[in-house]
Amino acid sequence: MNQLFVGIDVGSRGNTAYLMRPDGEKHSNFTVQNNRGGAKILIDKIVSALTTMGLEQVVIGMEATGIYGDNLVYALREDGTLGRFQRKIHVLNPKQVSKFKESYSELPKNDDVDAFVIADKLRFGRITQEVYMDDYRYKALQTLTRARFYAVQDLTREKQRFANYLFLKCSGLAQDKDIANSSATTIALMERFETVDELAYADLDELAAFVSKVGHGRLYCHHAGVGKANQGS
Repeated sequence: MNQLFVGIDVGSRGNTAYLMRPDGEKHSNFTVQNNRGGAKILIDKIVSALTTMGLEQVVIGMEATGIYGDNLVYALREDGTLGRFQRKIHVLNPKQVSKFKESYSELPKNDDVDAFVIADKLRFGRITQEVYMDDYRYKALQTLTRARFYAVQDLTREKQRFANYLFLKCSGLAQDKDIANSSATTIALMERFETVDELAYADLDELAAFVSKVGHGRLYCHHAGVGKANQGS
C-alpha cells in the first residue's frame, strides 16, 4: 500500500520531522517550532509531499511526551487541508521506540534519528491502534480543573501548616471555632505581635486601627465596640 510515513520527534521548543517514502527511502527531514505556526508549516510540507508523489494516505507517529505533543496532534487531526487525505495518527510509548531502535546495528548521529526510527516503525505496519484524543476544548477544561484541584490541595495543606504554627504560639486562638485562624487578619496579628501577652496588653485604639487596616474596615466596628466596652469597664 502506497503511504507516506511521517515520524516526529517532539520537543518543548521544536519538532523534528522525517518524511519517508513508501519504499523506505527518505523524502525529506526538517525541524519546525513547536507552536501553531510550526504545525502549519509541517502540515503544508506533508500535503506537498503527498501531492508530489500522488499518494492518498499518510501515517503519522510521535512519542508520547506529556503536554508537548497535544496541540500538534489536534492540529494534525483537525486541519482541513490534511483532511483531504486518509490519515492515521499514532502516539507511541517511548519504550516502543526505544526497543525498535535497538534492532538497528547502525544509526546516523544526527538530530533526526528518533524521527527516522518512528517513521520506519510506522512503515513496518505493526501499530494497529490509532491515537484517541478528546475534543481540545474538553482537554483544556480538564487541564484547568486538575490545576484547580491541585491548587486547592496545596492551599489546604498550607492552612493546616499555619494552624499548627498558630497552636504553638496561641493554642486558644487556634482552638476557637468562631475564628477563621487562617484569615489575612489573623495572620497579620500573629506577625505583628510576638507573644500573646503583647497582644493582650496592646493599646485598644491602636489595635482597633491595626485590625481595621489589615481587615479593610470589615472588623473595625466590632473591635472598636469591644475596645470601648473594655475601656468603660
